[in-house]
Amino acid sequence: MATTTKSQVGELTRWPYVLKTRDNKYRIDAELCRLLVPENRHDPNSQVIEIAFVRLPSTAPDPEPPIVELAGGPGGSAISSFTNWSEEMPWWDALRSVCDVILLDQRGVGLSNPRLDSVERVNLPLDRVVTREEYLEAYREASRKTVVYWTERGVDLRGYTTAESADDIDAIRQALGLEKISIIGASYGSHLSLSTVKRHTPRLHKAIIYLVEGPDDTHKLPSNIEKHLRDVAALLKKDPVWGARIPDLIGLMRQVLDRVAQEPVTVEVEDPESKELVKVVCSHFDLQAATAGPLGYDDHLKELPAAYLAMSEGDFSWLGKKAAEDRRSWLGSAMSYYMDCASGGTPERLAQIEREAKDTLLGDAINFPYPAVCDAWGNPDAGEEFRKPVVSDLPTLFMTGELDARTPLSNAEAVMRGFSNAHHILIHGMGHDTPNVPEVRQAVVDFLRGEPVTITEATKTGFNFDPPASD
Repeated sequence: MATTTKSQVGELTRWPYVLKTRDNKYRIDAELCRLLVPENRHDPNSQVIEIAFVRLPSTAPDPEPPIVELAGGPGGSAISSFTNWSEEMPWWDALRSVCDVILLDQRGVGLSNPRLDSVERVNLPLDRVVTREEYLEAYREASRKTVVYWTERGVDLRGYTTAESADDIDAIRQALGLEKISIIGASYGSHLSLSTVKRHTPRLHKAIIYLVEGPDDTHKLPSNIEKHLRDVAALLKKDPVWGARIPDLIGLMRQVLDRVAQEPVTVEVEDPESKELVKVVCSHFDLQAATAGPLGYDDHLKELPAAYLAMSEGDFSWLGKKAAEDRRSWLGSAMSYYMDCASGGTPERLAQIEREAKDTLLGDAINFPYPAVCDAWGNPDAGEEFRKPVVSDLPTLFMTGELDARTPLSNAEAVMRGFSNAHHILIHGMGHDTPNVPEVRQAVVDFLRGEPVTITEATKTGFNFDPPASD
């Protein structure tokens, strides 16, 4: 890390910057900014770190206060969220039609410094069953090594919490000399948005919060995952291709899961590292994890019926590939682990997850390796005050995807009870994704301009299940 001093806190540097999409279809003249903030505001001797953000100019003649984009994860980069996806340009254009857009790379990720990626891998054998306990110990070991790695390089991991990131957002406002800013956040970005609302409402103009993860929603409820699977089963039953092929998705999934629980399956796949054909022995937990881990994302949801139909007919290649990837995966970002561990869950929430996991199809696999891995990170805890519901009169627009297992409608409904000036839009046909739908984009523009939002529902078209492999 670069050596800085406390006197430099609040120092802002700015450069002209051309922001472009990866496919080079779009380029925007922007400004790259770097702001020095304390790494740990609770430590009077804290060193100073650098957070990076790109400011996209508004196309409006008289812009509203700038809006700060908060990526999910935790560990996502808002700057990369722009550069990676040309198809999202209408979304960015809608925001810029009202105000400047600030793409923030939160502390520890992206262009911010330090960037707390891990150099460790979860490296497990392919040729035998790997138990849940072995998976967990591999994550713990990689986590312990990552803690040592960054601690030896002078990083104070205690500073990588959602509350610290919320204070970074207000520091950006101050450094830019703004009276107020707006915020927009999805998934973990919604979790960070809610913390920012709790801590800095007087300095906020408006908030757009979608794919809602409330203060106590970091660890997901198995009952919500079960409900999501029932909703998908109902949707599948109406599908003209799939309705007759899989009349009972839940029954089919249970049949396949029971089969693998009774006898693990051996699958020949390409090794993610050597690219040679290898045999992977897959267990009940491998299948639970492969199914639950990406639930809510459109691509995963689209392929799930075809994958389970193929497995019911003896083709487990989908599972083998997923298991091989899991056993050769990089640990990820230290920032991500520390943030989620610190956010944690109330005792009541954690007890509910434990109870529900015993009686649901996928157990608590969607949360793995949390919260058990957190002991390797020192069991950081943001505290019960952090997890209390947010109460605010800030004008806030909430949005939920109907097919989103990760941040279901019930999350938004619970959070909105504390907001006296809120509006909600349910988007049919959308999972854990950007609500890049024409009528939703217009609603966002209206909301930011202070005009009434008239819609409560919208539809994202284009969702179709993948066809059966045999077709």
